[in-house]
Amino acid sequence: MTPPSDPMLLDQVHFEPLTLHTRVPRTERDQSLHEEEEEGKATVELANIMTTASNPVSPGSSSPPLDQVGLQDFVPPTRPSSTPFPHPDPRSATTLRRATCPAEDLMDVDEPDHCQPPAGALPGPSQSVGVNLNHLPAEIHECILDHLFGFRVSPASKSSIVRWGTALRHSRRRELSELSLVSSVWRVLIQERLYRHIKLKATIESLRSSFSWFCQNPHLRCYVKHIEVWFPVFQPKYGPLAVSNTNVLPTVTADGLTNATYILPANNCSLEEAFYFVAETFPEVSVLTLEGGERKKAPKVRHWIREERGQLRAMPKVETIRTLICKGQWNLIRSLEDWEAIMSALPNLQEWHGSYSKPKSKSYLTMAEVLRRPMSLSTLNLCIEGDYRREISFPHYFNKVRTKVHFCSTLAQAAALPSMEHISYTGRVCKQFFVDLANRLKDVRNPRLRSIDITVKNCCRNVTHWNESGSGITDMFFIKAFEALVLAGIRSLEKLSSVKYLRIRYVDLDSPVPPLNPYFQLRNGWASGVWSDVIVSELNRVRPSIRFEELAESFGEVGYSKDGRIVINPDFPRARALSLKLSNYHMLSGGVSMSHSA
Repeated sequence: MTPPSDPMLLDQVHFEPLTLHTRVPRTERDQSLHEEEEEGKATVELANIMTTASNPVSPGSSSPPLDQVGLQDFVPPTRPSSTPFPHPDPRSATTLRRATCPAEDLMDVDEPDHCQPPAGALPGPSQSVGVNLNHLPAEIHECILDHLFGFRVSPASKSSIVRWGTALRHSRRRELSELSLVSSVWRVLIQERLYRHIKLKATIESLRSSFSWFCQNPHLRCYVKHIEVWFPVFQPKYGPLAVSNTNVLPTVTADGLTNATYILPANNCSLEEAFYFVAETFPEVSVLTLEGGERKKAPKVRHWIREERGQLRAMPKVETIRTLICKGQWNLIRSLEDWEAIMSALPNLQEWHGSYSKPKSKSYLTMAEVLRRPMSLSTLNLCIEGDYRREISFPHYFNKVRTKVHFCSTLAQAAALPSMEHISYTGRVCKQFFVDLANRLKDVRNPRLRSIDITVKNCCRNVTHWNESGSGITDMFFIKAFEALVLAGIRSLEKLSSVKYLRIRYVDLDSPVPPLNPYFQLRNGWASGVWSDVIVSELNRVRPSIRFEELAESFGEVGYSKDGRIVINPDFPRARALSLKLSNYHMLSGGVSMSHSA
C-alpha cells in the first residue's frame, strides 16, 4: 500500500482554532462628536424603561405615541401616463412618511462607519466573544463532510449496500485528504472516512510497508472497517532498453523505455500471511474482500506459507470479520479443503458473497460439495454464471455437472440452514430447488428465511433434442420451464411462511425487447411480473392477502414487418412491465423486434 500523503497525518502540526469574533469592529474610527450627548440620552431612556410607571403590567402612563418618532417627508414618483388604469392615482395628493431611527439625528449619516458601536463598548481581548469551529455540534460537522464525501454506509447494513466494492470508499480520496488541515476535529473525522475502506496488493512488499505504516500511526488502525486484498495474476518482466526501430510499444519506467512481457507473479503472499496481517493490524475490521483475479490459466492463490501435505495446520483467526466477499472465487476455492481453511480463519462469519468470473463445471461441482457442509451463515450470495446472455443450448461443461449432481437440490440444502435469512443466487436453477426447500422446512416451527432472490441463467430440464435446451423470450421450452419455476416458488410459500420477499428473474442483455424479459416479484404484499390463470389461483390460495398490481392481457400494439417478424410497440416503453401474460410469449417464437416509435 502506498503510504498516504502528509495531510492525513497531522499529529505534529499545531492548529490554531478558527474563531469568528462577532463584536470586533471592522475598522478603527474616532469617537463621535456627540458621544457625551448620546450617553446622556441613553441614560435617560434606560431610566424611563426601568421605572414601574412605564411597565405595561403596572398602572401608569403608556408608551410615547408613534408621532414622537422623527418622520421625514417622502414624495412618491409621478404616475406614468401610459398606465392602463383609468382612475386617478390616490397617492398623488397624499404624502407618504417614512419612520426613521432617532439616533440618526445625533449621528453623521455621511460617515461610512456610523453603524459601528463606540470603541469603549467593545469587549477587550480577555473578554472576546467568538464561535470556535471545534465547538460546533458533531452533527454539523457530519453534515458538512457527508455533503463532500457522500453519506457513509454502515458495514453492518444489509438493505442500503448495493455494491460492496464502492460502498465504503470515496473516489476523491487524495483531494479530500487536504481538508484534514482545517481543524483538529476535521482531521479525526476525515481520517475516519479515508481509512474506512482500504485496498491492498497481496504482495510481501505491500504487506510489509502497510504494517510499518500502521505501526508508526497506530491511531489509524481502528478506523479501518473494510479491507480489500487483491492477488495479482500478472507480473511485468522488463527486457532490454527499447530501440527506436522496434515495432512494439515500449513501457515507460523510471529507468527509461523498456520492452515488458507479463509472467506469473512470484512475490504474492499467501492467505495465511494475509489473515495474520489483518488480525494483528486492524482490531475493528468487519468486512474482508479477497480478490483472486482472472486470466487464462490463472494461478491458484497459495493458502499456506509452506505447502506441506499431511501436516495439521491452522489459519490465524480474525475474530471480528462478519462479512466475506470473494471475487474470482475459482482462484481462491477449488476444493473442499480450500473452503475449510478459509472458514477456519473466520469463526464469526455471518455473510458470504462469492462470485466467479467465468463459468466452469468445476465451479458447480466444488460448490456442491461446500453447500452440503453445515454452516452458521445468515446471508448467502452466490453468483456462478453472471454473463447475462441467452444461449442456444446447454453448454458442454453443464452436461458434465448434470451427470454427477443435481445442483438445485444442493442449493436448497444450503437455503434450509437453521440460521439462513437471505439467499441470493445467479446461475442455473429449476423448480426442484423450491420443492426440496419446502420439504426441508415443512417441519421447522420458526424458520428464519426472509428473502429469496434468484437470477436465472437457464432452467435445467430433461430434453430430447439439443435445440430444446436454449433460453430467451423466443424459446417456448424455456418459457414453460420458467413458468414451472415460478409456480413451484409460489406453492413453496405455503410452507415458507417467513418469506416476505421473493424475486425470480431472467436477464438477457441481448434481448430484442428487454422489457419482456420474464420475472416474478413478491414484495410488500404485492405481486408483479409473469402471470397466468394457474399462477393467480395458486397465489390466492397460499397468500390470500397478496394481489397483483396489474393484470394486462397483451404486451402492447402488435404488428408485422416486411420480413414477417413481429413488431411490438409496448405499453411500457421505458418503465418496467408490471404484468406479463405468459400465453403471449407464443407469438414471439417466430422472432420479434422492437418498434422504433417506442
